[in-house]
Amino acid sequence: MASQNTAAVPTLPEERTAAQGAFGFTKPQFLTFLLLLAFLVGAPFAGLYPVFLMKLLCFGLFACAFNLLIGYVGLLSFGHAAYFGMGGYIAGHMAKVVGLSPELAILAGGAVAAGLGAVFGWIAIRRQGIYFAMITLALAQMVYFFCVQAPFTGGEDGIQAIPRGKLFGLIDLSPDLSMYWVVAAVFLIGFLLIHRIVHSPFGQVMKAIRENEPRATSLGYRTDDYKLVAFILSSALAGVAGATKSLVFGIATLTDVHWSMSGEVVLMTLVGGLGTVFGPVVGAAVIVTMQNYLAEMGAWVTVIQGGIFVACVLAFRRGILGEIAALLRVKL
Repeated sequence: MASQNTAAVPTLPEERTAAQGAFGFTKPQFLTFLLLLAFLVGAPFAGLYPVFLMKLLCFGLFACAFNLLIGYVGLLSFGHAAYFGMGGYIAGHMAKVVGLSPELAILAGGAVAAGLGAVFGWIAIRRQGIYFAMITLALAQMVYFFCVQAPFTGGEDGIQAIPRGKLFGLIDLSPDLSMYWVVAAVFLIGFLLIHRIVHSPFGQVMKAIRENEPRATSLGYRTDDYKLVAFILSSALAGVAGATKSLVFGIATLTDVHWSMSGEVVLMTLVGGLGTVFGPVVGAAVIVTMQNYLAEMGAWVTVIQGGIFVACVLAFRRGILGEIAALLRVKL
């Protein structure tokens, strides 16, 4: 009798779909993920330049890492360039001077960015709102001036001629296509990790903190601990993105640690769709494509980006993918 009652309990369609989806994807998300996979596999053979694609994927991972913090915890950081740029400097130094293989150099960049995020996050999460944002910006500027003066960063010249090396000591990454598959793998691992975090019990607590932190505290959750862990994870993934970018282009410069880079990742996330899984990737694709194909217009690229930002704020505040998801009544 008990088994009959258990079997009779109705299950919502969304629950069935989520349970059946791979990696916790709902059906619309899984279809979107398949499209993303198809793009990653087919893009190099469709006439798109591999270096351009690698830049897009590095910034896509960077935007996803930033979105983990602002989109799911509600913490606006104006200093994420510190972790992105420092990850690039550490990876470049480890690959060129120490002689580490590319996978270890990328891990070193992510580890240092995570450590930096742990210290800065511990300081910043003591405040909320605009105070939190300003503290992160101030701390990031400290990192910028450190990079200007530190001997290992090369100052204004940066670290140049960073070797791509051999993956696991076996696969030469000098050819762009070989490096592309490594960057695509790093991006997919980071993307799936973020998706898993968001849809885990930890991710549900992050969303609760975003929606109503006092209520989450009243339920017994130590919200500062959750925010700090989310900050560290976001910083680590941003560092991995920066480390990968430095190996792709063979250079780590002050541009990646400058405050304007923090503004770019905010723009990418908002244009794509704040709080969506795939939105930051779309936003990064839009901004990077504009920078690449409109570069001959000079400073007008920045003006166009500003116009797009204003349009997003005024016309479609959910972002490109957010508006599509709302139109189709699905979660992306």
